[in-house]
Amino acid sequence: MPPTEAQDRPARLTVGVVGAGRVGPALAASLQLAGHRPVAVSGVSDASVRRAAELLPDVPLVTPAEVLARADLVLLTVPDDALADLVSGLAETGAVRPGQLLVHTSGRFGTAVLDPATRAGALPLALHPAMTFTGTSVDVQRLAGCSFGVTSPDELRMAAEALVIEMGGEPEWIAESARPLYHAALAIGANHLVTLVAQSMELLHDAGVQAPDRMLGPLLGAALDNALRSGDAALTGPVARGDAGTVAAHIAELRRHAPQSVAGYVAMARTTADRALDHGLLKPELAEDLLDVLADHGDGPGPGPARGTSAPDTSGPHTSGPDPDTPGPDTPGPDLDAPDTPDTPDHGPEEGDR
Repeated sequence: MPPTEAQDRPARLTVGVVGAGRVGPALAASLQLAGHRPVAVSGVSDASVRRAAELLPDVPLVTPAEVLARADLVLLTVPDDALADLVSGLAETGAVRPGQLLVHTSGRFGTAVLDPATRAGALPLALHPAMTFTGTSVDVQRLAGCSFGVTSPDELRMAAEALVIEMGGEPEWIAESARPLYHAALAIGANHLVTLVAQSMELLHDAGVQAPDRMLGPLLGAALDNALRSGDAALTGPVARGDAGTVAAHIAELRRHAPQSVAGYVAMARTTADRALDHGLLKPELAEDLLDVLADHGDGPGPGPARGTSAPDTSGPHTSGPDPDTPGPDTPGPDLDAPDTPDTPDHGPEEGDR
């Protein structure tokens, strides 16, 4: 992305934050580095107050209405489910000023959720950082090169993209109608990854591995890199090879030592088998035994294309699921959206994470 030309950059703005979760203060601090001026922040919890003090020192903590009264650019970084009511309430009480830039960071929503404020004269933007946020100063550094899911009216597109670039990010245009799918894709990639890695570390610990993180680091790093480069062609392991006996042994061990992990293992193995079949990696003659094993240990039949056939359809790519964040993250994420609470991870991509 070429540097933003001077005439394309937003004027230096006063910035306010409504919802001092993990995302808002980091974005405001990043905008401050670009020359904008944070002037007000609102937050309720003790954690919010601490985050604001660390990332936005000397910026006063005020009510949401006062944030809007003081700022030209307002970041609405609250949980997804709270966003619509917040916007409606601000519009109904006359807090929104004509010409004010109103930015939310939810991955789920585009600009339609801001309609009450838009009718009051606000300029609506949806800027969702596809990143997991910690609520510390490291988040500002992580924004460098971070993709943002951007949705705005056509006439505000240049301003939206310029703001993202000033925060060090890379804008990705997301249509209003595609926002829910976009956010689901980020959640699958980022939120579920954390669950899978944490579960894998627990199982390795139970197996006697002294440093599960050290063991998994190089393996998962290589797997992620391969997947980003090659997609399904990077699949390896017993499911992609059709090793039904190994998969059956895995399930038996999980039932014995971690029964709560069986359902997730079977579900992911079925999805992996489905994709491996679709992409010609899993041989049809090996698939039937594998899928029988998975069916025997699950609550329903295996993937449709392979059940009871010797020649499943491998003519085209797998299209049944979303693909990727958002952060998404709140954070992503982006859950990719983290709410304004101390114990909810934000997926920037989420408190809109937010």
